[in-house]
Amino acid sequence: MKIALMDSGIGLLAATAAVRRLRPDADLVLSLDPDGMPWGPRTTEDLTRRAVAVADAAAAHRPDALIIGCNTATVHALPTVRARLEPGIPVIGTVPAIKPAAAGGGPFAIWATPATTGSPYQRGLIDDFADGVTVTEVPCFGLAEAVEHADETAIEAAVAAAAALTPDDVTTVVLGCTHYELVAERIRAAVQRPGFPPLVLHGSAGAVAAQALRRLGEQPAPGAAATGTLTVLLSGREGTLPEPALSYEEGRLLQAISPAR
Repeated sequence: MKIALMDSGIGLLAATAAVRRLRPDADLVLSLDPDGMPWGPRTTEDLTRRAVAVADAAAAHRPDALIIGCNTATVHALPTVRARLEPGIPVIGTVPAIKPAAAGGGPFAIWATPATTGSPYQRGLIDDFADGVTVTEVPCFGLAEAVEHADETAIEAAVAAAAALTPDDVTTVVLGCTHYELVAERIRAAVQRPGFPPLVLHGSAGAVAAQALRRLGEQPAPGAAATGTLTVLLSGREGTLPEPALSYEEGRLLQAISPAR
């Protein structure tokens, strides 16, 4: 089994590691776009064009499924990528885990990029899945960029700024950008209030990995032999994981995988 994942940068690491843990025997193809990163500030047309190029680079390696490991690319480019690749290659998008967060019933916050915060897309998810639940949309200025570059000082500052915008009574935080899952425990430590129950964090990586297996009719096999290979594509060129990826547990996990044969 071969599963491809795409993103402009290393935000796809969380979903990649989730796939790796569920199926250590799966071959992985990571298609990144360092030449066009970041995608967030781009127009929808430009972002979609770049996302299609990255998807095509992954598709050339004939994966069984493709995961778009980026919230922004899913919002803008998922229909186009699906129309291009399906039904031959199932395409799985990444959406914020608003539905399970709302099911908890307590007030929750959605941490997302400034471009996504307040967007019709995110507001639509809130209306559809969180009616009657108190939701605070928190714009996280500079956090995705800081995580992308593993800039410790910038990460701490961005997390602290977003935590200051998060109401004291929230019981749950939705991580609405895949980059944020790489620093989830730092976010938990910044938002957890003394005397309150343990904060619940909802990311998307585990659900996306599980959905990819379901689309393929496969079952998790975490005990399988770790024979899966890794191919990294950088704007279509074969390469290696970007150095900042190795600052995170998820990146170090993948580093142990031998290159694709």
